[in-house]
Amino acid sequence: MTVAALRALHAVIGSAIDEIEEVYKSQSANTGLPLDYPSLDVPYYSTRTNAPEVDKSEELRTEPIVFGAANKIVAACGQITATVHKPFFSLIESVNGGNVIACMQFLEATHVVEILREAGSDGASVKDIANKATEIRRSKDPKAAEIDSSKLSHVLRLLATYHWVRELRPDVFANNRLSSFIDSGKSTEQLKASVETKYDETDGVAAFVAMSTDEVAKIQTGLSPWLLGGGPATGYASPFNLAFDTQLKYYEWLEEPGNESRLRRFGHSMNGTRYWELAENIIHGFTWDKLPQDAVVVDVGGGIGSVSVTLSEAYPHLRFVVEDRAPVVAVAPQSWGHRHAELFSSGRVSFHAQDFLEPRQPFTVPGVGTVNEPHVFLLRAVLHNWPDENVHEILTHLRRAAGPHTRLLVVDNLLPYACIDEDSETSQGDSEGAVRSLVPDGSPLLPNLGRASANGYLLDISMLGMMNAKERTYREMDALLRSAGWQISRVKRAVGSLWAYTAAEPI
Repeated sequence: MTVAALRALHAVIGSAIDEIEEVYKSQSANTGLPLDYPSLDVPYYSTRTNAPEVDKSEELRTEPIVFGAANKIVAACGQITATVHKPFFSLIESVNGGNVIACMQFLEATHVVEILREAGSDGASVKDIANKATEIRRSKDPKAAEIDSSKLSHVLRLLATYHWVRELRPDVFANNRLSSFIDSGKSTEQLKASVETKYDETDGVAAFVAMSTDEVAKIQTGLSPWLLGGGPATGYASPFNLAFDTQLKYYEWLEEPGNESRLRRFGHSMNGTRYWELAENIIHGFTWDKLPQDAVVVDVGGGIGSVSVTLSEAYPHLRFVVEDRAPVVAVAPQSWGHRHAELFSSGRVSFHAQDFLEPRQPFTVPGVGTVNEPHVFLLRAVLHNWPDENVHEILTHLRRAAGPHTRLLVVDNLLPYACIDEDSETSQGDSEGAVRSLVPDGSPLLPNLGRASANGYLLDISMLGMMNAKERTYREMDALLRSAGWQISRVKRAVGSLWAYTAAEPI
């Protein structure tokens, strides 16, 4: 019965709120701080100094019990909304979702979040926001068009409806907790002086928004025509190629003249993807502590080295070599500014140009010498960028360069089915990868946690659009690894996430 199902979902929400409340009460007692779950209406700027109770309250959001309870709430609310909302209204919201994307792009491109941060809790009128946004634009291009405040108000009102900003009074807006997450931390004066360095020395989230609302949004227009035309039979390797009318792969296209700002932005945006998982997950997702002194970890396709920097700080006995295409490696160290200078100067984190679609060559590691067989190949958010045939090629090159004790660690989403997998294999060694369901038996929630897991499935289609690639199920990952001479030895899922740490060894 539908009403009974709704009540069961309501009970899930109530129980999850109780779990969250208990953690915050317990931590308040232990720390003596007045802790509460962060308010949606209150911005949280990670680049600023906050009161101890504010930082601790934010930190507790990623505590496993709280994080898991929040996922249950999101999943249950999504399922209730899908059940009770008028189907036509749900349809309109879905097919017009591109309007939200366009407004998010405008929000970031006009630096509204930074302007509102400086305005403070009283907010700013759309006229003031438009004037300051125009000033920033004209600092680089004196002929830039003036931002129309009457149109800006409608953009911000849609975003306020989706809780991305707050409308305090008619046509007066302020940041909230969601919009503050996009903040680059740069002042408007810094942006006027050098808007092209907006993403330098940031967490990369603003860059990720800009990339997603630019390239990724445009790719969506080519997805259906490409699929309907038979995919590669259209003469284009992916929807990206169709949408941008190019035969170049995405990464090659980024290196074309005229795309310099996009290439630079892409490196920063990949830094922003760290928020898909907790730093603790990558730190504890593999037995890094058991590797010997000066063991070499090759961060394959590691971009500007965000993951290697995180791991090197947690495991100072290891050496990390970040590999990527030559143009990426060339700009990687300077992207960090003065941060982590000691890691780079000491050679604990170094950079090496290597195309992983080409046969591997020995390389030199500062303080270690020539390396033929590294201890670990790390592939974080790499394989999901490539079709199966290219993944097989990448894995085969790594297998040929591996020694008998080399390990492979694949960090990617492992997508569960949206139904219970009755035929899942549960005896894969130390593997947690093949699971029947992410929820307990008898739960009213979807087996894959529905809306709480939506990020993984949205990313799956983005990968299809950009590279004719995909996020993979456990079965798909297992088959690919075996085809290249690797066998899964262990899978550890991130807490409350579809991210998984799939360790493999040579067959």
